[in-house]
Amino acid sequence: MKTFISDFNKLVKLRLTLTVVFSASISFLIGAEQQGEVMWLNWVLLTIGGFLVTGAANGFNEIIEKDIDKLMKRTMDRPLPAGRMTTGQALVLSVFMGILGTMVLVKLNFIAGLLSVFSIFLYAFVYTPLKQKSPIAVFVGAIPGALPPLIGYYAAFKSAGFGLEYAAVSEAAVVITPLVLFAIQFFWQYPHFWAIAWVADDDYRNAGIRLLPTTKKDTASAGLIFISALLMIPAGFLPMYYGFGGLVFTIVSLLGGLMFTWYGYQHYKLRTDASAKKVMYVSFLYLPLTQLVLLFDFIPF
Repeated sequence: MKTFISDFNKLVKLRLTLTVVFSASISFLIGAEQQGEVMWLNWVLLTIGGFLVTGAANGFNEIIEKDIDKLMKRTMDRPLPAGRMTTGQALVLSVFMGILGTMVLVKLNFIAGLLSVFSIFLYAFVYTPLKQKSPIAVFVGAIPGALPPLIGYYAAFKSAGFGLEYAAVSEAAVVITPLVLFAIQFFWQYPHFWAIAWVADDDYRNAGIRLLPTTKKDTASAGLIFISALLMIPAGFLPMYYGFGGLVFTIVSLLGGLMFTWYGYQHYKLRTDASAKKVMYVSFLYLPLTQLVLLFDFIPF
């Protein structure tokens, strides 16, 4: 039983899945704050549905990549390449999680459910095979990677058929706020994933994966990591510009953006794995911290 739980955790990439669920759940609470009412049962359902959908996407990802996972040290102990789980078993688990998770999210809100299906498809069946073909995979992967805030935010609204019940809510609240949350998480992924790709480049090369912008650890790739880190400064001002982010959030985001920029610049100069790790660690801190601060410094329309 312990082995199954351990293998299940690796199949769904537990830490990544929990990070995604955290992002969606915080966005749900922001959406609830916009409405002035937190439906805690729906928050629990979102957490469960989000976990299942993300776990399904990661399961499909590992099924598709089982052969190349054998070639990388960081992935060779996953249940499929290690032979502790069959492809059929992983497929049954992933399909079950995908269907159940989507049903839960559709029940909460149709748009949230629709976005979850799109996220699974784009991540598992477009981004995953593209990783061995082109660095553009990072751009493609950033789209499903930035959907959790949209899914969580819309799940906070009562379902009304195809759309949302927002008669008492301004148009900005159901369009601008979620799109800005999406944009911040979208841009955050570039310094985050490129830093990881730099650190793991040797391992990725063994599997034929090229995720760095130029496919190499060169000055151009380091420069794009720096530029993408620099972009987090203006990204952090978007909530205040559009009127739903307070001063505290903006200050915290600015400080986070400055840290991103500083370590991105240091990496541009040094171009070492150690300097890339510092960009990576800042990215780990930046997103959950700014999302939490925005929750408590949110200004409803």
